[in-house]
Amino acid sequence: MSKGILLVNLGSPDSTKVEDVRTYLREFLMDKKVLDSPWIIRKTVVELFILPKRPIKSAEAYRKIWTKDGSPLIVISKILREMVQKQMDIPVSLAMRYKNPSIEVGLQELYDKGVRDILVVPLYPQYTMSSTETVADKVLEIQNKKFKDTEINFLKAFYNHPDYIKVLAESIKEKLPENYDKLLFSYHGIPERHDNKAIGAAKRTKLPIETYRNQCFETTKLVAAYLELPEDKYYTSFQSRLGRDPWIKPYTDHILEEFPEQGVKNLAICTPAFVSDCLETLEEISMEGREEFLKAGGESFTYIPCLNDRQDWVDVLVKWLKGWQNN
Repeated sequence: MSKGILLVNLGSPDSTKVEDVRTYLREFLMDKKVLDSPWIIRKTVVELFILPKRPIKSAEAYRKIWTKDGSPLIVISKILREMVQKQMDIPVSLAMRYKNPSIEVGLQELYDKGVRDILVVPLYPQYTMSSTETVADKVLEIQNKKFKDTEINFLKAFYNHPDYIKVLAESIKEKLPENYDKLLFSYHGIPERHDNKAIGAAKRTKLPIETYRNQCFETTKLVAAYLELPEDKYYTSFQSRLGRDPWIKPYTDHILEEFPEQGVKNLAICTPAFVSDCLETLEEISMEGREEFLKAGGESFTYIPCLNDRQDWVDVLVKWLKGWQNN
């Protein structure tokens, strides 16, 4: 059976126009694994309270980071696919969970090349229902509708894989200033209830299901150990919360405001929930986060980029993919 790879990242609006941003946010926020309220409540909240105003603000944010080639997330993901494909002798396609290129298009591209055995690679180091799980749901939904004669497998979360930890740690080491007071690991946040569902599932099934929060702290611990960082030189927090429900803590924006008062004047920050730089890293952290920290009394702020198209990251992906191919 002919094999192929489907890389899947989050996605991005087609442009910085408010309507394109609104379309993207509608698809994203109406995903029941992102906002896990009943459909009627989700629809009401999204259409009446979020979409009238938020797309205007989000469009402004996207304009700050947009490149001549488009969304940084899409551009970086395309480069990553090309670099991976050069080292693979089976087809490698790219899809986004939301908007374009869609998962259906990515699967169709592989199918048209005769691929019937597909490894789906969600480009998220940590597993949670609003990232990896929703990718799997969408892939299987489309498979059941259009590609029933294909076999689908998924790459497992790699938040604690030694290969990933090494390239992440090395990427941080290269950009870490000599004189820094603290290295902040800022992960994308999720509502507390999402992690509570994971805890409930672990109890019901008696399986070792790790909460997203625990996965993030494990990534931090392993990178800190690799870099031999003293405990007082690093910290973990969570960003990008939405709405009024409690999200997992501590919150990155609060930490950025509090650090200078605690004597942390020279800060370095990385974002290990992402493998590709995007709105949440380039605008929320590198721009807005920098402003918050310096306004609170910080003196220097160093943003450490995601793995993006680093050759060592590509080599690790290829190693994993060839391992599956040859299995």
